[in-house]
Amino acid sequence: MDGLGELDARLVACRACPRLVEWREEVARTRRAAFADQEYWGRPVPGFGPHDAALLIIGLAPAAHGANRTGRMFTGDRSGDVLYRALYDVGLASRPTAESADDGLTLYGTRITSPVHCAPPANKPTPRERDTCRSWLVDELRLLAPHLRSVVVLGAFGWQAALPALAAAGRRVPRPRPAFGHGARVTLAGGADLAPLELFGCFHVSQRNTFTGRLTPAMLRDVLGAAADAAGLRRTAQ
Repeated sequence: MDGLGELDARLVACRACPRLVEWREEVARTRRAAFADQEYWGRPVPGFGPHDAALLIIGLAPAAHGANRTGRMFTGDRSGDVLYRALYDVGLASRPTAESADDGLTLYGTRITSPVHCAPPANKPTPRERDTCRSWLVDELRLLAPHLRSVVVLGAFGWQAALPALAAAGRRVPRPRPAFGHGARVTLAGGADLAPLELFGCFHVSQRNTFTGRLTPAMLRDVLGAAADAAGLRRTAQ
């Protein structure tokens, strides 16, 4: 098992935030009626994708009946439907849907993670929970560093969590810290042994954004495509 595999194995046993532990396990016990016959994951959800990824996507937190059920990032919910469709469209995923952890989906040069790894009540982690979980993201960024060339952050919460994690992982984050915005792009310098990193902002793929048209499939594809190009990933139209 390599360093990232060891990190993921430790992460799924984390019980550092009592409120999140209670909620994720309660949801796993009671279940949604539509999934009553399924066994929920009910633990912290590790990142998903190759360990030598050149592109990292950072979300917010697992959905209660999505990743908290399936055990894989953005899998089994409508936000994931939008994200994986776009990843497929720009040639970064082997299929346009993500239904379960064993559905055969593969990501190409891309990994997906989040700053909070447990499903929070009302999809709203507290700042303290975000900060408690930060060390996992910092370690993940450090382990990905030899190959990582671009990062896409989904939403303002993720942006606020990602910037200090990137700084702790050795990136030079400008001061004042760059503001979040859809289509924002910032180049982060690294140390002597770190290549520059391109940081992109994108509205989150939440239903609130996608149902209202604040984030359209074309807008999402544009950001993912630019990040893929910055990472040196070959994109193929589907």
